[in-house]
Formats: sequence, C-alpha cells, structure tokens
Amino acid sequence: MRLFEGTPFDRPPRCEKCDQLEEECICPPEPPFRIPPEKQTARLSIEKRKKGKRVTVVRGLAEEGNDLPGLLKQLKSQCGAGGSLQESELEIQGDQLDRVRAALKAIGFQVKG
Repeated sequence: MRLFEGTPFDRPPRCEKCDQLEEECICPPEPPFRIPPEKQTARLSIEKRKKGKRVTVVRGLAEEGNDLPGLLKQLKSQCGAGGSLQESELEIQGDQLDRVRAALKAIGFQVKG
C-alpha cells in the first residue's frame, strides 16, 4: 500500500525511462549489475573443522555484483562435493583446492591461495 493511496494526492507510479504508467510500460528490464570476473580476486584457503573435517573456503568475492549461489552450484558440481554459502564466503566440503582453483581460473577469476 502506498502512502497516499485513495487520496487526491495519489499518483500511479510511472516508468523512469519512458514516463509511461508502470502497467503500460514496454521498456525491457535492466540486467542486474555484474562485476567482470577478470577484475576480482578469489582467495582460497583450507580450514579444519571439528572432528577433523576439511573445508575449502573461497573469500574475496563481493555479494553485490556476483551470482554467488550460481557460482557455488557450479563449483559443487565440478568438485562432486557438497557446500554452502556463509555470508559472502563459499564453502566446499573436503580438500578441493586444486579443483576449485582450476574452475575459478576457467571462469576468469584471478586466484590467490
């Protein structure tokens, strides 16, 4: 519900590009902002968790400008392992450092670690 909905001050929302009503606007939607992989550096490390489990962690990639869930899905598929997204860190189960490094370089990221 809008602030002035139902009052004389109520104005229907308009498109910023073509100034048409939003219902009548035919402008194509803007693609989401993406940072090119070549301009980003992924930092890799292996952490030891409780009970001796090892996890490969990818840090240094911004949440905004990246499709981190899509990247995680791709890395898990290439490594044949599970993983999770913790804030802006990608975690892949196991010691998968070489596979993750190769996959990120193939996509175009700069890799350290």
